[in-house]
Amino acid sequence: MVLQRGIPILKLREIKALYLYHNWPGWYQFITATFCHADWNHLSSNLFFLYIFGKLVEEEEGNFALWTSYILTGAGANLVSWLVLPRNAVSVGASGAVFGLFAISVLVKLSWDWRKILEVLILGQFVIKKVMEAAQASAALPGTFGGYALQNVNHIAHLSGALIGVALVWLLSRIPSQP
Repeated sequence: MVLQRGIPILKLREIKALYLYHNWPGWYQFITATFCHADWNHLSSNLFFLYIFGKLVEEEEGNFALWTSYILTGAGANLVSWLVLPRNAVSVGASGAVFGLFAISVLVKLSWDWRKILEVLILGQFVIKKVMEAAQASAALPGTFGGYALQNVNHIAHLSGALIGVALVWLLSRIPSQP
């Protein structure tokens, strides 16, 4: 979620230091911003989808892969956001990491097992809709996204998180596995 300067999110100065301020970010803010959220709705929706997609990644790849994927896709999505968005923006939220985990969960579940394909299809319908809404919003097409005003949602982080997840799976698939 992108927040414009001047919108009070939390009153605690210590928490605000963890947000990703695009005008002068600290190196740690690319990671810590993925653990901060604008409000309870933002937090609860990210936790719900983190549970769904995180569980899928953890079942297939393990706990370490889940945490590594979360950090890499979240920080990578924030880095792309920082490069693309205006300098007066502030980024918070786990959406980039959640979209990255979705992409990873789809790619690691791809096999000819009908149960896995069905699971991906059911979950994929929802996420494909969200990705399309994010793409439309990034192209400045009219509409809303998840009840938030378009200017307050970091669509760049959503799309880049998913792309970083795809790139991560592709890179790791190039490493030869041990017999």
